[in-house]
Amino acid sequence: MEEKYVTGYCRQMDSSRMVEVIVEHGQVTEVDCSYGNCTFQGNCAVAKAIDELNQK
Repeated sequence: MEEKYVTGYCRQMDSSRMVEVIVEHGQVTEVDCSYGNCTFQGNCAVAKAIDELNQK
């Protein structure tokens, strides 16, 4: 298990945000935000960074 942190602007919260991401065996297993259910995910820099962690 590895903890990663992603920072960026969150449109849902209308502020900057640091999101904790748990990666196990190369797959994202937990995220400290609405990743996966967020209305703004398509335009979110934080979500894009989480997607990149999931592909490694």
